[in-house]
Amino acid sequence: MTREELKHLWFSIPHDKNKQPKRTITVVLDKYPGRIGEGTVKIVRDTSDGYSSFSTHQKNPIAYALNKMKDKCKGRKEYNIDYDYSKYQLIITK
Repeated sequence: MTREELKHLWFSIPHDKNKQPKRTITVVLDKYPGRIGEGTVKIVRDTSDGYSSFSTHQKNPIAYALNKMKDKCKGRKEYNIDYDYSKYQLIITK
């Protein structure tokens, strides 16, 4: 592939600044007999500012997700980002 083809391909990718923001907290409960009540929590933010994803395994994932939604986490000062998880959509699956 030539440099010119790569340039045309890059500029043909849609870069929509007005896309709908996606903010979700997804809890997936484990099905393994030894880990009943445990699960994975995935936090996804996909906005016009960028994409961010975080995943963790917890012994009590629903309580962890609810505590995250209550707390207002301060981001790094140099990036000027505050994570207000109360605005996120909570999804619980088995």
